[in-house]
Amino acid sequence: MNSSFQYQKNPNFPNRYISPESLYNFIRENLSDYVSEIGKSTLGLPIYKFSYGTGSINILAWSQMHGNESNSTHCMLDLWYSLESQPELKEEVFSKISLDFIFMLNPDGSKVWTRRNALDVDMNRDYLQGASCEMQLLKEIAFSKKYDYGFNLHEQRTLFSTDGKNPATLSFLAPSQDFDRTVTETRKKSMAVISEIYEALKTQIPNQIARYSDEFYPTSTGDNLMKAGIPVVLFEGGHFPNDYQRFGTRKYYTIALYTALSTIGKLENDTLGFERYFEIPENKESHFDIIYRNLKLNTDFECILDVAVQFKEEIREGNKEISFVPIVVEVGDLHRKKGWKEIDCTGKRFVSQNKFPKLDAVQNFTIE
Repeated sequence: MNSSFQYQKNPNFPNRYISPESLYNFIRENLSDYVSEIGKSTLGLPIYKFSYGTGSINILAWSQMHGNESNSTHCMLDLWYSLESQPELKEEVFSKISLDFIFMLNPDGSKVWTRRNALDVDMNRDYLQGASCEMQLLKEIAFSKKYDYGFNLHEQRTLFSTDGKNPATLSFLAPSQDFDRTVTETRKKSMAVISEIYEALKTQIPNQIARYSDEFYPTSTGDNLMKAGIPVVLFEGGHFPNDYQRFGTRKYYTIALYTALSTIGKLENDTLGFERYFEIPENKESHFDIIYRNLKLNTDFECILDVAVQFKEEIREGNKEISFVPIVVEVGDLHRKKGWKEIDCTGKRFVSQNKFPKLDAVQNFTIE
């Protein structure tokens, strides 16, 4: 399906972090013919919608509902950059579909690299109450015309694997619209698109594509839009081996977006092949970023245990890229968990001002 698509990284966005200002400058200079301001964030930052295509199938997508999930914005920036040098492919895709893409729905959270908006509202759980002006805006757009599909674009933490060994670099979901997880015709349309994405990418990133849990969340966006009759495809970008900047994830996320758009143009609202969706392995919460195995503490008695560390991501003032701060998240017997990096501390010294690592604190020890 995507064999002719050639991925190219947009050089204007070399980092995982995208500041709203850099996005706005790029939009004004390069996409002004296709972009309109549709509203403001809680703190008054503009929110833009990119619209392109002449096809009869309408798709609505939105990125960075969670501010610290920038691959969802990168994928559209990279897709457009890639297609500019492949005009025939661009015409082929966009002659069948019309795409409305809301860039950076949560610019306040994106600016400071936080999941929630400026009111500390998780917008993906704000559908019913609509406490955030950003969610009010999304709902207004979603029902402003008849959309045939919705793309809810996210990232997931490094905790997840496909099989307990390989990272879930991409995960997808056709959200449920009731507690029974009924496979409705609307869900089947989403499943058919996801099945094609899986078929197209499973040889490029083998054992790195998963299916997200389809537990019904009564207040979430995708579940409610599905309930309203809009087939929603949830994208989740995850960990890529030895790549915390997620450049690999960014590449395959973009290819997945292209494949989804291309597939929808060819399916023409059909549900052909939806059954293959259930062949995709489910996400497993199996990993920490680092596990120190068999760590002997400086206690008055013999104490040997495992310590798990996760990187906390933050943007520091004046920096153009996020920093990774190691946080101790678990201590004890971790033999049922794995680390993307594991360090055997047998026979090594625990060097710290403290006798033991403190949970939920910055890692303050080294191993010698």
